[in-house]
Amino acid sequence: MKGLARRWGFWCLVVLTIAAILGERLFAASPGDQVAAPFSKPIWLGRYLPPTMELRLTADSPSATLDWRYSPPSGLSLRVEGPAGETGRFVELVRPGSPPLRLAPVREGFAADGRDIAFKRSLGLPPFKDASAHLFPERGEYVLSLTDGPSFEGSVVVRLEGGRYGLLGTDQRGRDAAALFVTGIRVSLIVGLFAALLATLLGTSLGLAAGYLGGWVDAVLMRTVDLLLSIPLLPVLMALAALWGRGLWQLALILSVFSWMGTARTVRSLILSLRDAPYIEGLRGLGASSGYILRRHLLPETFPVLLATMTLGVPGAILSEAGLSFLGLSDPRVISWGRMLHEAHSFGAFAAGAWWLLIPPGTGISILCLAFLDVGKHLEETADPRLRRART
Repeated sequence: MKGLARRWGFWCLVVLTIAAILGERLFAASPGDQVAAPFSKPIWLGRYLPPTMELRLTADSPSATLDWRYSPPSGLSLRVEGPAGETGRFVELVRPGSPPLRLAPVREGFAADGRDIAFKRSLGLPPFKDASAHLFPERGEYVLSLTDGPSFEGSVVVRLEGGRYGLLGTDQRGRDAAALFVTGIRVSLIVGLFAALLATLLGTSLGLAAGYLGGWVDAVLMRTVDLLLSIPLLPVLMALAALWGRGLWQLALILSVFSWMGTARTVRSLILSLRDAPYIEGLRGLGASSGYILRRHLLPETFPVLLATMTLGVPGAILSEAGLSFLGLSDPRVISWGRMLHEAHSFGAFAAGAWWLLIPPGTGISILCLAFLDVGKHLEETADPRLRRART
């Protein structure tokens, strides 16, 4: 453990695992909710674009001041939340060098959008004029406030749609790309670890049987391994994913079924080198059963190798899941890095210049795979000190 703590891959996996566990708790909205305009840029990019913001006006805080330094927002909406009744109050907007403009009455259940014709008519605008450009025509100080009137317990939420939002912007549906990215960590870890674990269990069982029993059992199993290794993996995975379903667990099961062959060969070669050892012959002479020998003596000898093999097998499962998701063969309701790349490609993120939808998931797949490879390399060197001496 002391040597493992010095590897960058170990700490990278710790950070990613914590982020996967926290998941949606790191963000105010659910990953599937629309939070801003489609293809909004990250908040740190495009300083000339207004950020998406929400202003909440209440009886205790009846005004909000905006130092507006941007172009007009792309959209505007108002809604009244909570009990309000008929207060007789109005939402007013004070623009630079202009008298106050009443936007909407404060009454329970009221909601308005800048695209609504009724809202435009209340402002004295023609149906095809942009209400946002009319309300925020220039840079300067704007004040949103509630007119005087009876107190009320609710609040008025004024939402301004801008061209920037969040750490990684938004996708084609206006969803927070950072929330989608963090949610994708969980899917990649679940598929990678579950598929690698099942493949290791299956490969270990068949490798033990082939190495210890030998004869026709060994011949049949190894010819099966040769046959499966000769089959192109991607077309088979595509066909099985289409037939069995696109669920997360079905995908992990399909990947494990076609990932156990390398483990079986590794375990078989190790058992072949141990089954004729003197202490194994002594156990047979004492009348020990084959099950006892495999369970108590041969299987523990494979644990270090199996741990390294399983860790090194996780990146392959992650890449396979990402490839199938990119091809559209995963559950569209499951958010994964491969699905993010698929939707970004399908909806023209590259043509729109939305690189923030392409680089983060691709980088995340690469970093996660490299982290598992780094940890697996350390475990492999621990299991076989000759590898460590060869490196030095």
